[in-house]
Amino acid sequence: MKKTSVTLIIILTMLITTSVAYASPAASENFISPLSGGEENPAVDTNARGVAIYKLSNDGTALQYKLIVANIEDVTQAHIHCGGPGVNGPVVAFLFGFDPAGVTINGVLAEGTITAANVIPRPDSAACPGGVANFDELLAKIRSGNAYTNVHTIANPGGEIRGQIR
Repeated sequence: MKKTSVTLIIILTMLITTSVAYASPAASENFISPLSGGEENPAVDTNARGVAIYKLSNDGTALQYKLIVANIEDVTQAHIHCGGPGVNGPVVAFLFGFDPAGVTINGVLAEGTITAANVIPRPDSAACPGGVANFDELLAKIRSGNAYTNVHTIANPGGEIRGQIR
């Protein structure tokens, strides 16, 4: 598939997801995280792109996610991190991996559900003010713009594409 076709697919997915977010009932919440190398700290020069889509269950106890990537090779892992824009913070939930050999895929890299059992507690720090002790605190970080999605590769172990969750 050509790079422009994959990019178009990602853009269409983002538009559809955004329209679904506005049509959803008020009891649930939707979040999106557009991913690029320019959002990494420091920025990474890459053609890779992606989007992570999150949907909170009506009862507020589970966060479903779908992580879609394009033009990226040798993905080893992907996470939600605590941290504001430009801040490299600690991992608070796994989305994919660890796969030391890396995987190359254009499309859905991972999908699943995050619950309280999946949250990795983190203490208060400069990168993660107030810390994250539980699922509700992870949601508070997401709602305040202080959480991001990060996709790591063999070539860029610190992260190749990243985006704040909003």
